[in-house]
Amino acid sequence: MQTNPPPTYTSLVAVGDSFTEGMSDLMPDGTYRGWADLLAARMAARSPGFRYANLAVRGKLIRQIVDEQVGPAAALGADVITLVGGLNDTLRPKCDMGRVRGLLEEAVERLAPACKQLVLMRSPGRQGPVLERFRPRMEELFACVDELAARHGALVVDLYAAPSLADPRLWDVDRLHLTGEGHRRVAEAVWQTLGYEPEDPDWHVPPSPTAPPGWVARRIADVRFTRQHLLPWIGRRLTGRSSGDGRPPKRPELLPYETADELGT
Repeated sequence: MQTNPPPTYTSLVAVGDSFTEGMSDLMPDGTYRGWADLLAARMAARSPGFRYANLAVRGKLIRQIVDEQVGPAAALGADVITLVGGLNDTLRPKCDMGRVRGLLEEAVERLAPACKQLVLMRSPGRQGPVLERFRPRMEELFACVDELAARHGALVVDLYAAPSLADPRLWDVDRLHLTGEGHRRVAEAVWQTLGYEPEDPDWHVPPSPTAPPGWVARRIADVRFTRQHLLPWIGRRLTGRSSGDGRPPKRPELLPYETADELGT
């Protein structure tokens, strides 16, 4: 049986916020890896001289992504550009979804002609009561993603519908970012969407069942989460600050990707 040859992409630029920066896939040296780095490593293994840039910065809203990342990303002339943004906006108490949709449309209209393949995503969302409050906004955002992809020939990676990525075990203690295993599964999903042969056909299947933590363990985790993550997050919202204030892009230049050095192997 003849199979289609794998695509030949020679460069990748990633645009977005903390999800694309790689939080919370923490490396021993204190840096974050994440799905985009993992994807770049796989693509580099198939294409000598493969180049990669990651312009993502944690905490960025869609307006900031458009103003700070879209222009530089378009100018790099990469084969593939990934764009994930807008979810931080939907988590704000006051969110103008019409404005978010308009900015996302602007980003897509500028990036789609600047690359061979634009990749958009329906972001993952873990199970839990907090998500339920924001779910209508998220689904409105994802409907916009689908519409823009159809209009501009972009690919959509549907992480939101993946049961594995709704499993709380694949989320870090801050309940906002995926674990290393979660990022690995996202990299696999994007890899397959780009047309490469699956390395993990079951990336969307949740991990094997485990006994749930007891009531005391859950309450301890809730208290730790509130003190270490929720209260600081609320404080930043009230003061207009962001975790990404003053941070440069993760990897601003489109340079050859040295997989062994980058992945700490």
